[in-house]
Amino acid sequence: MDLNPALQGNQVRVLVEEMDGGNYTCHLDTDGQYLNHTVILIQLDPDNRTVILEKKSPEDGYIHCSAHNYKGPFHCTWTKTQSRSNAAVLMVKAERNFENIPCEVDANGLGLHCQYANCPYKEEQHRISITIYIHSYSRLEVYTKAFYMRNIVTPAKLSNLRISDEKEFSWNYPDSWEKPCSFFGLQFQVKVVPNGHSCCSEEYIMYNTTDETKYKVNVRTKKYVFCVRAQDKHTSGPWSHWSQCMVNKHNVSC
Repeated sequence: MDLNPALQGNQVRVLVEEMDGGNYTCHLDTDGQYLNHTVILIQLDPDNRTVILEKKSPEDGYIHCSAHNYKGPFHCTWTKTQSRSNAAVLMVKAERNFENIPCEVDANGLGLHCQYANCPYKEEQHRISITIYIHSYSRLEVYTKAFYMRNIVTPAKLSNLRISDEKEFSWNYPDSWEKPCSFFGLQFQVKVVPNGHSCCSEEYIMYNTTDETKYKVNVRTKKYVFCVRAQDKHTSGPWSHWSQCMVNKHNVSC
């Protein structure tokens, strides 16, 4: 049915101040017939205060990213503050040199996996850029991070750590590490700590670095913990988690 005169839409302007965001609805008249709604989120600008995510460290900022090799897939994580545990990710964006990188937010909303097809042998010229839009109620905050793959590649824990009768420990490169190992070389940090101490202990009996996948321990004590971890020796990137063997005289547990 044609209406005469034709109905014309109304433009409504609403000034939203401070934290008065939320769900704004429009109704036809005083009878309250619903027409539509608009969700308005507030991003404080130029105020740089953030309250939704916790800062992980001065180096990482609010977002920590890591990868086990240079092929391209990587994972980023973040931590919500206790007072904003209800916050939800609204949108994420990842790109390198104007090329979009497909990402999927983790089910718990505390990270994302990105599938980036990278050539391991190619020298990086452009950083990867991550932008995360996250909101708590009507407050919107934007977090960004930029990095090269070489800054985040962290070897997985070393596999097949073992000891011979001559007190020589040996291990293998991680299965996920790039090959050939002669091109993607690792260096290893070895440490012997007192019995009952963790590998992160600042108290140690012996400490050294080697390029070989073996190390002979020469210490007097019969009870100790042998620790080893890996790092890309060409980029001096992040260290892997420690692998360890607990030695108690003739009993060894790796």
